[in-house]
Amino acid sequence: MDIETIAMLKEEAILWLATNGMNLLIALLILLVGWVIAKKIASSVRTMLEKKGMELTLSGFLQGVVFWALMIVVLMASASHMGLDLTSFLAILATMGLAIGLAIKDNISNLSSGVILILTRPFVIGDAVQVAGVTGVVQKIGLSTTILHTPDNQKILVPNAHILGAIITNITANDTRRIDLVVGIGYEDDIDQARTVIENVLNTTEGVLKTPTATVAIGELADSSVNFVVRPWSKTDDYWTVRCLVIEGIKKALDQAGISIPYPQTDVHLHTIEQ
Repeated sequence: MDIETIAMLKEEAILWLATNGMNLLIALLILLVGWVIAKKIASSVRTMLEKKGMELTLSGFLQGVVFWALMIVVLMASASHMGLDLTSFLAILATMGLAIGLAIKDNISNLSSGVILILTRPFVIGDAVQVAGVTGVVQKIGLSTTILHTPDNQKILVPNAHILGAIITNITANDTRRIDLVVGIGYEDDIDQARTVIENVLNTTEGVLKTPTATVAIGELADSSVNFVVRPWSKTDDYWTVRCLVIEGIKKALDQAGISIPYPQTDVHLHTIEQ
């Protein structure tokens, strides 16, 4: 680029600034003041929503929506003051929005699912849940993913769209939980004696609730055993501890009473074929 071209461009720039400098300054001032006002309004909206008990994640998301909606208005006002054609500006904005929407459609699906999860609250932080084939304790409910902490100390991030589109099991939603067991005894053993033994174990095991009443009943005449359905109740937080104690207690008590617990056996018979 030669000296004459540079001088000409410099002259045109000075002329443009002389003509439009004030408008440019006012447009920048509109952007600055608009940004401050939009930020304060969005912050006030979030504070108001949180005072009404809205989830922090959702209130933060709505704060961002309000802020950017106001900033679009500010940008349009600034562009209008500069003499730009708003029709072209809106067309460009719509095209950009469509392109961005198509590029992040999966994220939008996760985002909308996250909002629904926060509003409907099928589970909260600290609940043990089974979602999308994963079991764990909820650590965080984000707008795009939910973080679970599994019993074997893994951190699992599950997309919210997968959660909302599948069956959700909230394991710790209720204060009490039923323990479902099947205990088999031999056909030659005394059913009434076995029932008494099992009931005594349930009555003496720490953590087994008296109400609701535990169920001990014949549930099936299987191929090699008479199966009892054993269903005691415990507090949800004590479920696994009580379950293990009941199983151990029943095994020891049945052994002590001389009642057999059948297990699968295979008899192999060898025949000698004379040549």
